[in-house]
Amino acid sequence: MTGRGFSSDNAAGAHPLVLAAIAEANRGHAPAYGGDAWTVRAQAMLAENFGRGSQAFLVFNGTGANVSALASILRPHQAVVCSSDAHLHTDECGAPVRFTGSTVLPVPAERGLLTPEAVEAVIGPGGRGEHQVVPAVLSLTNASELGTVYLPDQVAALAEWAHARGWVVHMDGARLANAAASLNCSLAEVSTGAGVDVVSFGGTKNGMLFGDAVVFGATPAGVAAARDYRHVRKQSTQLASKMRFLGAQFVALLTGDLWRRNAAAANVAAAYLAERIAQVPGVRIAYPVQANAVFATMPPAMRAPLADEFRFHVWDEQADLVRFVCSYDTELTDIDSLLSRAELLAGV
Repeated sequence: MTGRGFSSDNAAGAHPLVLAAIAEANRGHAPAYGGDAWTVRAQAMLAENFGRGSQAFLVFNGTGANVSALASILRPHQAVVCSSDAHLHTDECGAPVRFTGSTVLPVPAERGLLTPEAVEAVIGPGGRGEHQVVPAVLSLTNASELGTVYLPDQVAALAEWAHARGWVVHMDGARLANAAASLNCSLAEVSTGAGVDVVSFGGTKNGMLFGDAVVFGATPAGVAAARDYRHVRKQSTQLASKMRFLGAQFVALLTGDLWRRNAAAANVAAAYLAERIAQVPGVRIAYPVQANAVFATMPPAMRAPLADEFRFHVWDEQADLVRFVCSYDTELTDIDSLLSRAELLAGV
């Protein structure tokens, strides 16, 4: 099937400007393992976007970014605390545990967003000494897996709370571009500028062919972790030999704020979809639509035939909860076709 669907922004193709950058980078030979001009420029542009003193490293994918980032800030007797919906807990096949030797402690988060109170209610004060793992990293996902977004002030409050306990703050930013575009702020304002120590910044979901970045902030913990990250990246099998093709994509994404234009287009499409599908009898929007994902409940008689034709994810079958994800290339006509079919199934 080649038409545009709503299963994931991973299903979208690469942006034409990204493909053009890859083709340009393919001319002639270039130094391997990041010594090329494209990678050097991409790292400088990422540092510019994430704040003075930040350091960026390119990797292949989101799981690799998360795992290698955590491996640089965790020891085996320690634990990372995250939302129970986080990819670290639900969608990475135990990779963070296998490759760090550390524990993942999930915390139920209302609408996908953690609060200090929610973490404290689950983690508690400890007190069993060497008999239990030691929480050492707080991982936030922005935008969250439920399509909601942390405000800069919320990130800053969580970072301050975590740092006061001696924890390091990680952010899974697979859709950080969507969060920043939703808030009309910079990438730094909603991550490193708000106290996050290390960010997994996603490019694949925002128009790149493949590739993500690990960005260390200028915080003491970020600077310390960045010191040995090159070795961690290599051991994590995330060091690309022909890195110029990763670098070229990031240069394209960051030039002229293409990342923001792509993310904003996806967010606008999701808002349009949410507004219109909420008017279909039997459909209810489940969570605030703040980025490029729409969660809704719909009856099985509507859901099954609609999913076959328009390819979206059934998030929780028992709860009749589905997820639609819009991409940078989602057209309003794609949404209108979905809505027409939904209305027909609802008997409108």
